[in-house]
Amino acid sequence: MCASISATMASASPATPDGDALLPVRYKGLLTFAIMMAMMMQILDTTIANVALPHMQASLGATIDTIAWVLTSYIVATAVAIPITGWLADRVGSRNLFLWSVAFFIVTSMLCGAATSLEQMVTFRIMQGIAAAFIGPISQTAMLDINPTHKHGQAMAIWSLGAVMGPILGPLIGGYITEYYNWRWVFYVNLPLGFLILAMLWFLLPSRPIDKRGFDLFGFSMFALGLASLQLVLDRGQQLDWLDSTSIWIGIGCIIIGFWVFIVHMLTGKNTLLTPAIFTDRNLVGSIIFVAFVGVVVFAIIALIAPLLQGVLGYPVITAGYLLAPRGLGVIVAMGIAARLMNMMDARIILAVGWAITAWSCYMMTHWMIGMDSGPIITVGIIQGLGIGFIFVPLNVIAFATLPVSLRPEGAALMNLLRNVGASIGISITASNVARNLQISHADLGEHITPSTVPSLGLERLNLPADQVAALLDNEISRQALMIGYINNFWLIMWGCIIAVPASMLLKKLPVTGTASVEGETPPNAKPHSAE
Repeated sequence: MCASISATMASASPATPDGDALLPVRYKGLLTFAIMMAMMMQILDTTIANVALPHMQASLGATIDTIAWVLTSYIVATAVAIPITGWLADRVGSRNLFLWSVAFFIVTSMLCGAATSLEQMVTFRIMQGIAAAFIGPISQTAMLDINPTHKHGQAMAIWSLGAVMGPILGPLIGGYITEYYNWRWVFYVNLPLGFLILAMLWFLLPSRPIDKRGFDLFGFSMFALGLASLQLVLDRGQQLDWLDSTSIWIGIGCIIIGFWVFIVHMLTGKNTLLTPAIFTDRNLVGSIIFVAFVGVVVFAIIALIAPLLQGVLGYPVITAGYLLAPRGLGVIVAMGIAARLMNMMDARIILAVGWAITAWSCYMMTHWMIGMDSGPIITVGIIQGLGIGFIFVPLNVIAFATLPVSLRPEGAALMNLLRNVGASIGISITASNVARNLQISHADLGEHITPSTVPSLGLERLNLPADQVAALLDNEISRQALMIGYINNFWLIMWGCIIAVPASMLLKKLPVTGTASVEGETPPNAKPHSAE
């Protein structure tokens, strides 16, 4: 691991806690490791099950359409539950919420692995998604609370490492487990890691004060309606042919009603689910928008590359996972560098450089072609990892630099929520774009296949019947058209990254220390503690 991250982990002295942190702790290195691993475990489960779906389908007696509920139920449950993180953290204490979430995640992972029907699997995945919803925001808040402000860059580098490595390692680990063991171990693998994380958090994790404020049931219901409808529309839109489906129109209506009523209620009500003042912080709002696009870039690109490697370029699932792994090397190196640069230069410049590098990597992907070797794939993966690493660290520091510490749980919940929503939007848009381009390009390429051009292809040497020759031609045209669809998506993502480069400068500039003081709030020099 990079030098700065190692230095941060090693800097925790068992005798000398950081006095400037909101929640000073002993053994900070061990606690940091546990928090990062909890985040990685939670994110890993959003992608690790993807490659195991065909095996689950046969075992659970599901169809091609219904097996997708295994992924959709988890995503929707996580999205709906995330907004109440701030209220729950105040109500039961951040320590208790973190411990209960990890424990419940372990139990539901075991239940998912033991499921014998699709109904059981979907039920257990919903429960697992609820547990996972709180791990991301609370882990991010904990990393900020246990570190002084001048170390927030390093803290976010470590936390972001867990957040980014999850979707990168998911297909690799999931493919290996499914190939050599059993799909059930995709879920059982969480048990030994989860118990270790839970034990470390139990002995080391401090807590914020408890504030038993009331729960905004009406606001949560409206927000959940809009959010769940959005997720379902995004997940089912392609299968139902979007606006040609009555279900999609009903979903769009629920989205508009839910979010509109929630916004009006939040601005006019008291003790609402989200504090309206949180949206007055320009850096947080800007970071939320950026992190949604990060979700598009990270998750959508991986969702595109995995089937591209297997379906178009013909790599086995294990090899495809290996080719995605170098992306993690770039992420680790970039995060280590970015953590150091945060105290030396404008964080917005680091963020802009990250977007520029990512745009460059997408430009390189637009020149991919069928028949190329693995070299360009590995090179682009490393470069893209560098870009993602330079984006994540400054973005997470900027988001919380000017936000009052009391609003950190809500801010972290919004950041994690928008990353998930961005991922869903990105995957839906790119999947629809691939399908649309496949039809258009197939028709365009097919126009050039005529009786006069077929002999030039040399197919007569195969001595096959005419119908088999036609099938071979159609398969190859479809493969070429699919490649065009992927390349067009890479162009689309590239232009989005280019736009994000100058937009990064719209955020407020932070001091070169990488943090900004919050007016009227000074973190107390509390005594170290590990329990409430």
